[in-house]
Amino acid sequence: MLKQIITPLLFLFFAWFVVSNNDAKTIIAGIAIFLIGMHYMESGFKLFSGGALETVLQKFTSTTPRAIGTGFLATSVVQSSSLVSVIIISFLSAELMGLTSAVGVVFGSNIGTTTTAWLVSSLGLKIKIAQYALPMLIFGVIMQFSKHNSYKGLGSVLIGLGFIFLGISYMKEGFETLKEGLNLAEYAMAGYLGVFVYILFGATATVVIQSSSATMAIIITALATGQIDYINALSLAIGANVGTTVTAVLGSLASNKNGKRLAVAHLIFNMITGLLAVVFIYQLKDLVDSLAPLLSIREDDFAMKLALFHTIFNILGVVAVAPFIKILVNFLETLFCTKEKGRGKPKYLTDEVMEIPASALESIRKETIHLYDKSIEAIVHAMNLHRKEIFSDQNVQDVVEKSNLPFDINIDEVYHQEIKNLYSEILHYSSRSQSFMDEEGNNRVYELKLTARNIIEMVKDIRELQRNLNFFTKSNNWFMIHEYNKLREELVTIFREIEQMRHSSDDSTEIMTHIGVLKEKGNDNEISMSKNIDMLIRDNKIDSKMASSLINDMGFTYSISKKLLKTASVLWVKDQEIIELGDEYEY
Repeated sequence: MLKQIITPLLFLFFAWFVVSNNDAKTIIAGIAIFLIGMHYMESGFKLFSGGALETVLQKFTSTTPRAIGTGFLATSVVQSSSLVSVIIISFLSAELMGLTSAVGVVFGSNIGTTTTAWLVSSLGLKIKIAQYALPMLIFGVIMQFSKHNSYKGLGSVLIGLGFIFLGISYMKEGFETLKEGLNLAEYAMAGYLGVFVYILFGATATVVIQSSSATMAIIITALATGQIDYINALSLAIGANVGTTVTAVLGSLASNKNGKRLAVAHLIFNMITGLLAVVFIYQLKDLVDSLAPLLSIREDDFAMKLALFHTIFNILGVVAVAPFIKILVNFLETLFCTKEKGRGKPKYLTDEVMEIPASALESIRKETIHLYDKSIEAIVHAMNLHRKEIFSDQNVQDVVEKSNLPFDINIDEVYHQEIKNLYSEILHYSSRSQSFMDEEGNNRVYELKLTARNIIEMVKDIRELQRNLNFFTKSNNWFMIHEYNKLREELVTIFREIEQMRHSSDDSTEIMTHIGVLKEKGNDNEISMSKNIDMLIRDNKIDSKMASSLINDMGFTYSISKKLLKTASVLWVKDQEIIELGDEYEY
């Protein structure tokens, strides 16, 4: 109740402050416009890259140095560490990337955020960027009407840059006007007391604004207009870095365990970096003064010096922490270890993954494999067999002949309580994720949904076969026992072949060729078995009712066999063109 009263009152007070103070209004408006620009930049690059950013982050992070370099470049280009973090968390959730690589990208991303300071201090303050902002906004809006996502994305990027430049212009104007009535530099604090006070200010501003880039823009424009002292500006920059840690931790509270682990890594990195920067702040200041002439930075260009300081202490943090990244990762893996999800619950379908097409596709594929594993377990037990024996090196015929005792498994119960629920989750998640994908991605999701349906139908087929299998394997008719054993042998052989494909290093062409051979062999076996049943009927070794049951169950068996091979081609053949070529030979 108290919260419901205080929040509107605070908002009203803030509104009164903004309306009554023209200087503050201009500065705050500049911050708001800058934040809008950052939002447009983020969404624009996501649309414009068309998955290229995800591909780069996935392929160029195999080693820690490459992960750090990729994180730096990606964040420098898209100007959004939050976008990079979202992609990394989604890759972790889909198991497309290891935690070591993800932490490396986060470290590099921290260095990448310093490019905002260079952008503001070089372009933002040295030229009249407001006159460039308006054309960017005009052309950006025009591009929004395009039907092509790449043009729309580029339009959003232009709008974002336009708003960022406009926001910087407003902030600069506001601080210059404010100086006429109030000079904040008069409140400068010397010594380590001033360092700690301004670090607190910088961290608080970043937590409130929820953007270290915006905080750095404020600091640089205030410094350039003489509103704050240089050493205090350095302290504010350190505080902005520390503040991003708080926002990352708050943002991770609703995230999965991977997001929380990355937030802890971010916290540790920024705390160590901030501590080093505080301890050596005066030495780092002297280092900046020494390096500035080499980079053609004027002695009185404190804004550019601040950008250089911001970059140096972030690089210093990476150099200090990177050698211990394996120890850090081992520690992170002990955190947030939740219990396994209940039976029939999805393992890979998380909301963090959904908006990143590459990760969403891989998550759906892995969840379909999870459905496959669950279903194979049920099918094998319904056939009165053990998975351990099926995937062993034992002779298939020996395995089947020794396993004739019925398993205590209710296939209907397993289907309704576990498998059907998991299938429903896959369908629901797939449909939601398709809104973020292009035509190719939608086609791939559709294919995975069909595969999941095939897996479900295999369970329904085995449910029909199980009844007669248990009945006739107890009968005294050796011929019926032998024929049902042959049906089981057929499936066991396919299970083994698929398991080998699953863990094979063969390329897509070899796997599809092998699948084609198995299909032909299955066709031949089905024809051979049909002829054998005809012979058993003619020789009066089985009656018509037995023959009817056997023919029906033969249909179920070879239906399962075909669906297994189709499932294998979708789940474990990586080359989409090879899959489509294989479909031409579909029977």
